Amino acid sequence: MPDKTALFENKKIRSVWVEAEEEWYFSVVDVVGALTDSADGRKYWNKLKQRLKEEGSETVTNCHQLKLRASDGKMRATDVANTEGLLRIIQSIPSPKAEPFKLWLARAGAERIEETVDPELAIDRAFETYLKKGYTKEWIHQRLLSIRIRNDLTAEWESRGVKKGVEYAMLTDEITKAWTGMTTRQYKSYKGLKKENLRDNMSDLELVLNMLAEATTTEISKTVRPKTFEENAGVARQGGSVAGNARKEIEAKSGRPVLTQKNAVDFANVIELMAETGNDAKEDETE
Repeated sequence: MPDKTALFENKKIRSVWVEAEEEWYFSVVDVVGALTDSADGRKYWNKLKQRLKEEGSETVTNCHQLKLRASDGKMRATDVANTEGLLRIIQSIPSPKAEPFKLWLARAGAERIEETVDPELAIDRAFETYLKKGYTKEWIHQRLLSIRIRNDLTAEWESRGVKKGVEYAMLTDEITKAWTGMTTRQYKSYKGLKKENLRDNMSDLELVLNMLAEATTTEISKTVRPKTFEENAGVARQGGSVAGNARKEIEAKSGRPVLTQKNAVDFANVIELMAETGNDAKEDETE
């Protein structure tokens, strides 16, 4: 479990990546200390934890303990929370420094409700988000097309009785292995990714081949009409193989590998990301 330290308003925030869960966990004491004027973040957290327990909140129950490097260099067990748990804790902190995060959460919740009423808004916001991250308009259009193709595939799986979650992930792995030679996790590791979205870090050619694999799987499934998970897995391998053969032919003709370790990662730390968007929300409120 690799750990890392980031800075938020000149205060250290320790975090650790848990590979088995594909989740970042953050030191609650560090976050509480950074967002309050308390001289001792640990004491503040202990009081807050007690209050949350008395209120019947499940937030404390969902906190784990993991070993993080202390100021003396030793690894010590400390309360940690993932992104969702951390946001719930932040909501309970009565501090001006926590307000940007609360504004961001309120805005995010309002936008989600708006997108439920008008799904087109989600597409527009996705486009704007990718632009802000520095992606080209051409790549963004391609990425949005890949989302539609993925949705077509999952709709087909649902009609064949495939269960969301684990079974979707297993079939995706079959497709990915068939065209890249790697599982989804291995592919992410190859690109140096952790929590980031794999498709957001694909080159144009990788994205096109992934779309080919998923679109072909959908078409084969509509023809074959698989009835069991094993039959769906076979269809997934067939669809992925079509893109795999295309990849090999491209590599043979170009003399260069299609799969690349290059990525578009601009993800430094979840805390910093939330702080940035939270400050954006605060600015919006004052305009």
